[in-house]
Amino acid sequence: MIRKLGQVMLYVNDQEKAMQFWTEKVGFHVLADETAGPMRWIEIAPAQDSETSLVLHDKEAVARMSPGLHLGTPSLLFYSDRFEQLRSQLLEHQVTVGEIMEMPSGRTFNFADEEENYFAVMEMK
Repeated sequence: MIRKLGQVMLYVNDQEKAMQFWTEKVGFHVLADETAGPMRWIEIAPAQDSETSLVLHDKEAVARMSPGLHLGTPSLLFYSDRFEQLRSQLLEHQVTVGEIMEMPSGRTFNFADEEENYFAVMEMK
């Protein structure tokens, strides 16, 4: 039986730029940066002890190894207990950030990485 989500794979065009975006602009931590043969994976998370992490994989390398694999970006929703502070931080780092929207489940906004993939953030109460 599945008990939790461990990792989410993000297939990116430039692993170095993606790592810099998530660490320098969003505030994630690098948990691992490993290479085995032609594959490099960079594991990042909001905190060192996060239950779920993102793994940045080179889209081109993965396509060569697994030609039938869907390499699209998943739709991710993050939760933040510092909602306003996070939005301000992203704006300060010149990240594309959407307006705050009131949803039935709470306030939310979206932001885009440097490859124009959009992610959502919901306020934790």
